[in-house]
Amino acid sequence: MSDRIMGGVGLLLAAFFIWQATLIQESFISDPVGPKIFPIIIGGLVGLSSLAIFLKPDDEPEWPDFSRLFEVGLTVAVMVAYAYALPSAGFVVSTAVAAGYLSWRLGTPPVKAAVAGAVIAIGIYVVFHLILGLSLARGPWGF
Repeated sequence: MSDRIMGGVGLLLAAFFIWQATLIQESFISDPVGPKIFPIIIGGLVGLSSLAIFLKPDDEPEWPDFSRLFEVGLTVAVMVAYAYALPSAGFVVSTAVAAGYLSWRLGTPPVKAAVAGAVIAIGIYVVFHLILGLSLARGPWGF
């Protein structure tokens, strides 16, 4: 029963996401694809996944214990903190901290997780800002 509820919630979320994507204002200077397509595709994938869960639920789903749910909650909190930290700390620092934490929680030893976070942040910065020329949040150090 819980899988059907989750599938239904996912379907509602996907419909809301697609509806909101259709409300995105397009400027008169835009590419042929436009800014609406990517969110609509994501909403469609969420909808298809939710429909699969709704139509073919597990007989008896196994819910994680409290400690696992707490870890998921901490991960959500880190992602929310990441979004809030981007404007003040900048892309590279915020991404390094978030990626390092997530790497650590996925089982990487702490020092390697910190290195992985830094490498991920710098790699994304190089690709998206330096190579593709996209604007990323600048921190107090200008990157």
